[in-house]
Amino acid sequence: MAESLLFVEIFGLTRLNFQTFLVLCLAFGLSFLFLTRPRNLPPYPTGWWPVFGHLLALGRAPHLKFTEWRRQYGDVFTVRFGLNDVVVLNGYTVVKDALVSRSELFASRPPSYVFDVITGIGKGVVTARWGQGFKQKKKFSVSVLKTLGMKVGKNSIEDKIQEEAMCMCEKIAEYRGKQFDVEEELRTTVANVICSMTFGNRFDYGDEKFRELSEAVVVTLFSITSGQLISIFPFLRFFPYVNKPCYDAIKYNGKILKFIREEISRHRRDLDRENPRDFLDFGLIEVDRNDKVDNLTEDNVVHFAQELIFGGIDTSANTLRWGLLYMILYPDVQEKVQLELDAVIGGTLPTLSHRSQLPYTEATVMEVQRLRAVIPLGIPHATTQQVQVAGFDIPAGTQVLMNLHSLHLDPVYWPDPDRFDPGRFLDAKGRVISKLDSFMPFSGGRRVCPGEQLGKMELFLLFSSLLQNFTFKLPEGAPPLSTEGILAITLTPHAFELCAIPR
Repeated sequence: MAESLLFVEIFGLTRLNFQTFLVLCLAFGLSFLFLTRPRNLPPYPTGWWPVFGHLLALGRAPHLKFTEWRRQYGDVFTVRFGLNDVVVLNGYTVVKDALVSRSELFASRPPSYVFDVITGIGKGVVTARWGQGFKQKKKFSVSVLKTLGMKVGKNSIEDKIQEEAMCMCEKIAEYRGKQFDVEEELRTTVANVICSMTFGNRFDYGDEKFRELSEAVVVTLFSITSGQLISIFPFLRFFPYVNKPCYDAIKYNGKILKFIREEISRHRRDLDRENPRDFLDFGLIEVDRNDKVDNLTEDNVVHFAQELIFGGIDTSANTLRWGLLYMILYPDVQEKVQLELDAVIGGTLPTLSHRSQLPYTEATVMEVQRLRAVIPLGIPHATTQQVQVAGFDIPAGTQVLMNLHSLHLDPVYWPDPDRFDPGRFLDAKGRVISKLDSFMPFSGGRRVCPGEQLGKMELFLLFSSLLQNFTFKLPEGAPPLSTEGILAITLTPHAFELCAIPR
């Protein structure tokens, strides 16, 4: 108290003025903290709040808000997440420039508390920071996946996908046209493809172990998104209730890691180094040899497998759910796909060799991916050095979000962009236009999805099999279907039931 009075006396301040002085100091400190920014950074949209930045303005669908802001502020702007500036890139020109033309300059990943806790701070590939370690791990992973069949032609995984497609259709047929939620069947089918490649085994429908694994994947991914406030303000992890998403993510991710480590132990017991069977075998052999990846550990292999489960199950299963939802909403498109399938393959199994003969079917899958990209903002990037975009300076280490949604609904490239029209992807002769500007469902450049080829194979074969065997309808009296979706890490449809009428 005496020291405070002395301070007041020295500076000639009354008690009221002294309190005002403290408030001004605090305000100045906060202003310095929140308002200082690198010169020539892209502009802030309105809706900025102290401490929270733009978080309160984004709502539940930030990709939509970013696309709206694009019309007002241009293709490049900055949003404030807590104490951090995040640059958002919109539109094909600047996104392609960043992802493809100057890929290495945007090829790192930013720190994110919850994401880093779950993924081991880049111990895998998807979340690894840019550098030689990332390059080696990605090259190794993609090479192994190709060896295990992620390719078209000899020794392809195609046979396995076809086998799972038949099992899926048999399971759906058991409902005999009655209403049900198809999510579990789709998730199990896609999971069996990736689990066969990763662990060398599949799950039966209704398998309790798979049910627990699937639940853990869904809850973990949802909790990572719900816990983004903790990633922005890490000190909140110490606050009860607020830290629940982080706690849930760690808890359920622990179940996934436990499952993977049990599989690794099983693989260690009967590992044949001359005849690797699956991804874990290849990973364990590389851990012992370190021929292709420096200092690879068993923990790295665990996180490789974790990323395969996350990326391989959630994205493809949700794309198929969106596909069936749009087939119900657009029965004329569904009928046209079925007529094409009947004319080309009849009652035989769809194969990848049929793809060129089924242009409308393939175009329909691509239109689903365009209109409802399941990762509309991609995975966050970070700059590896200071870089200039559209005349603005972006410092090294800045988080950058690629708004892929803005590419896929850009009226400059897609007239009447909200309309579902597979014909967009067909040329005048009815052939698929495989490379179109402003279409990047798997992202691009150095950070393109490692499983892109597998995803394309799965989507074509599984979607073709579903439409070949069933006509999908909305149950009588059911509420109208929503196309808004729920954005977690992936954009998922609201839960819905359908009727699969055998053909």
